[in-house]
Amino acid sequence: MSENKRRDEANPASTRSTTSVIDTARDNTLRIIDEVTKVQPKYSQAFSNLQTDLIQTTRNIVQTAFDVEKQIVQNLNLPQYPQVSELVARQSNEITDNITRAFGTYNQMAINIIDAARENSKIFNKTIDTVTEYNTNLVKAWTSYWTSQQQQFTRPF
Repeated sequence: MSENKRRDEANPASTRSTTSVIDTARDNTLRIIDEVTKVQPKYSQAFSNLQTDLIQTTRNIVQTAFDVEKQIVQNLNLPQYPQVSELVARQSNEITDNITRAFGTYNQMAINIIDAARENSKIFNKTIDTVTEYNTNLVKAWTSYWTSQQQQFTRPF
């Protein structure tokens, strides 16, 4: 034990050096997080713009495809049966209504999942704070115990 104590007393800079390395690593990690935080809104906006453009492209494709189909039917002068047309229109409306309701349900569920994830993140953050406080108290207790034990062994008889 006294050999370890002499080694520690001979090199008090080792503790400061280790602390300095830990501080540097923490500071660098926080810098990286800060850089990600700066760029994240740009990525979100870029994805949002891409989604908007793709939605508009899809809208244009659908509009063009149905316009072409309409022209083909008119140019071929195909006979139209009102009962069939009404049935297809009604079924199309029902399917569209069902899909719209399903999207509404899905979107609400997705928003609820994201909100739950945010809440879980907050809970996790509080848990990390509590565990850190517990570990800090544990280290203080062990350090106190260890120091008192070392003092017992280094007392003169």
